[in-house]
This record gives sequence, structure tokens and C-alpha cells, in this order.
Amino acid sequence: MRNPYDILGVSRTASAEEIRRAYRTLAKAHHPDLNQNRPDAERAFKEITAAYDLLSDAAKRARFDRGEIDADGNERLQAHARRHYAGASGGGFQFTSNAGGMGGFEDIIADMFGGGSRPGARPRKGQDISVGVTVDFVEAAKGGRHRVTLPDGTRLDVDLPPGLEEGGKVRLRGRGASGSAGGPPGDALVTVSVRPHPWFRRDRDDVHLDLPVTLHEAVFGAKVRVPTIDGSVLMTIPKGANDGTRLRLKGRGISSAGARGDQYVTVRLALPPSPDPALESFLRNWRPAEYNPRKPMEGD
Repeated sequence: MRNPYDILGVSRTASAEEIRRAYRTLAKAHHPDLNQNRPDAERAFKEITAAYDLLSDAAKRARFDRGEIDADGNERLQAHARRHYAGASGGGFQFTSNAGGMGGFEDIIADMFGGGSRPGARPRKGQDISVGVTVDFVEAAKGGRHRVTLPDGTRLDVDLPPGLEEGGKVRLRGRGASGSAGGPPGDALVTVSVRPHPWFRRDRDDVHLDLPVTLHEAVFGAKVRVPTIDGSVLMTIPKGANDGTRLRLKGRGISSAGARGDQYVTVRLALPPSPDPALESFLRNWRPAEYNPRKPMEGD
């Protein structure tokens, strides 16, 4: 890999915030999902991500600056160790241990055998990685297949289970960083963000909806179409329904743990968007007998 400072376009004295800003700008410019007509975008995105992975880790960056690891994060055989080996006597290897802050025996052996694949090394599982996706309300509620892009640029189709909430996670086993010394790879953790819906709201496994109805429908009752996460259904508005009347559609909520919630529909009275002369004329001459909806609030 090229020098990570050159890849991100920052100086060796750049602050962590400058490195973070440079990565965000370049990652957005070369993200494969945003550059599907550029065959080189995925390669560039991987290179940018690898450079940021090294420079955003203070310990890795310091080791790279000191020449202890290369741009790919691989160990380098230190010059002092080479000199000590070249002058060793007695037919055996002699190594200093962390002399001058440089790599000791374990680091040198690891480097000689390919960065950790030394004889007797314990297999270690690779690190888990994190990736975020944003899905629609209905997709989170019902589940479905969604494409995600891992930090290395790999794109996968992930099956999201039904009932995911904001911040819910899906584990992709074996899709994380590679293990060492024959160890298994880590996992990828997909964190889900849910876009707000213009009509639906969620409360646990129940779905809530405000439904506008006309004055005529509220007074005389009606059968109207109501949206649900499965599509629209017919629902009966009872005669004399008031603003705030709550109705239930059983089993039309969100599936979770083998059960399914309900959908609650709250009636909201909606007058015409512009004055209706006929309605105004009727109400001007209509006075309900002994009807004061504010009486409980007024006291004696």
C-alpha cells in the first residue's frame, strides 16, 4: 500500500481531527454505492479505509512513524536486531528484548514468520467490525433483504429479521477481520437506523396511526381504507365517532418473538381545506340542546 499520509492527503503532523475529516471527504467521494459507474471506486475506497484504519489508531500510527510497521500494518525487522544478529557468536541466535523501545524477540520472530504465524503461536479470532445501515420504517418492521457495504468495500445482501428497532444489531458471522495463526475471522455487526414514517409510529410491537375523517364520516359512520404495514385495509368508523376516538386493528402490528402487535387508529376530525358555504349555513342555525363540551373544565 502507498504511504497512508499521501493517500489521505495529510501531513505527518496532522491532528486526529484533520485525519478524520480527510477520510470522511475521500470516503464519500469514492464510496462504491455512490460511484457504481466507476470500476476503480471500490479499490480506491479500500485503500482509503486501510489508510484511515492505520492512522486513526494512535498506537499503530506511532509504530508506523517509527518504522516498526509498514503501510499495511505488517511488522518490520528492526535495524538494531539485524545488526545484533549479524554479530552474534556461538552459532546461536541472540536477540535483545525491547532495547531502545524497538521490537523484541517476539516481534522479530513474528515478523520472520509472516506477522504472527510463528511456530507455537496461538490461533486468535479476528476483530469484529461495525457498519451502519438506514432502512425505512416498514422494512424494519417486516424485515427483508438489504445491501450493506463493509469498511473494506465488500458489498453484501443481508437478511434483516422483522421487528428491528432503532439501534438494533444484526451479526454477520465470519465477515469481520481475518484471524491470526489460523484463527477464525471476526464478525461484522450491522447497526440499524430507522427512518421516521410520515404516518406510522411505533410503541413496542404496536403501530399507531392518526386517521383524518370528514365530519360526515364521524357523524354517520363509514367504511374507509386505512394504511397498515401490510397494505391498506377496510375499517369501520362507528357512528358518532369523536376526535380522538381510538380504534384497534388486531394483529396488524409488528411481529416479534413469535407474536404480533396491533395497530391503533386514532380518529382525527378534518374540516374541508376551504370554507364550505353549505356547512357554514347549517352550523350558523344549529345549536345542540344543552351541549357544552367544556362544562367539566368550567366547574360550578
